[in-house]
Amino acid sequence: MQKIAILGIGQTRIGEHWDESLRDIAGKAAFAALQDAGVEKVDALYVGNMLSPLINGQNQLGTFLADWIGLWHQEAVKVEAACGSGGAAFRAALMAVASGEVESALVVGIEKMSDKTSHDITASLATAADADYEADQGVSFVGLNALVMQRYMHEFGWKHSDFAPFSINAHANAMHNPFARLHEKITAEKFEGSAMVATPINLLDASPTGDGAAAAVIVPAEKVASLKGKPRILVAASASNTDTIAIHSRKDPLFLSAAYKSAKRCYEIAGVGPKDLDVFEVHDAFTIMAALSLEACGFAERGKGVQLGLDNEITPRGRIPICTRGGLKARGHPVGATGMYQIVEVTQQLRGECGETQVDGARIGMAQNIGGSGASIITHILKVD
Repeated sequence: MQKIAILGIGQTRIGEHWDESLRDIAGKAAFAALQDAGVEKVDALYVGNMLSPLINGQNQLGTFLADWIGLWHQEAVKVEAACGSGGAAFRAALMAVASGEVESALVVGIEKMSDKTSHDITASLATAADADYEADQGVSFVGLNALVMQRYMHEFGWKHSDFAPFSINAHANAMHNPFARLHEKITAEKFEGSAMVATPINLLDASPTGDGAAAAVIVPAEKVASLKGKPRILVAASASNTDTIAIHSRKDPLFLSAAYKSAKRCYEIAGVGPKDLDVFEVHDAFTIMAALSLEACGFAERGKGVQLGLDNEITPRGRIPICTRGGLKARGHPVGATGMYQIVEVTQQLRGECGETQVDGARIGMAQNIGGSGASIITHILKVD
């Protein structure tokens, strides 16, 4: 398999874009990535999206966007893996280019969620859970995560306030990201006083949804001789794994098995370990997921992921910087696009383009995109060549 390089990246600001359509938002990110790559055409388009049929009434999203951005007569498909759709689309594109089947690919993660009411969005997000044994029993997606968080706190003795550093760090970093949805610093007091959503998850434990798109152009590394002074960013490893879709069916509901296995495979492929990573974009849809991801990926022992936040280890100057552009919590979580925002943000870190939240000397970064409550997990490691 060929080595793959990221030739260009692009993204849009996350928010409620009432005056822009699904194709408008996706097109902006796509054109930005193509311009950054210095190309006008690619051989294939892969689109990561979860909710377009339910929210926007649009299926066949690959061809829909290829038509809009002028990639006629090329391969174009949509990839869906719930909130992991962006990462899954990137992996599909990687395999196509690495195999030599296509010469270049554009990957776009897109979600436009402001076209429906919050009730409709909640119902749509629940389709990432088990329809028979979870959703049909009336439990929402946030409710499922709340049950996991309750059990975690019970098993390991943590208080709700102990999770505050995850949200505080994300909001502080988002202040310096012009594409982030939330530009507001928060304190531990504000975190604790936030409105309850599903006990113990409150508003500041949870990531906001929104409209947004992020994109990347990938090509064989051998075709990238120079990037106008920018370092060449290689995809060092890619892996995907699954667990049971229903949380109650898992041997251990407090361990993200798919995160552990996909990260372990990536470490093996890239020849690195947790101590070698300079930055980690975690899928912090809820604070509990940040803690579980850090544990599964080898940065903390079981039940001690929360301690990393309390010890200030997750900031841009810490031992394992996470959510350096705001994460899902403050950058925002347009679900099908999130995985591609993570890829773009790790690339920015490795290029040295993150300003106030730049991790000094960053050369290896990992992005982990989660679909459902840990059912589908896609992990990528990027590195400076």
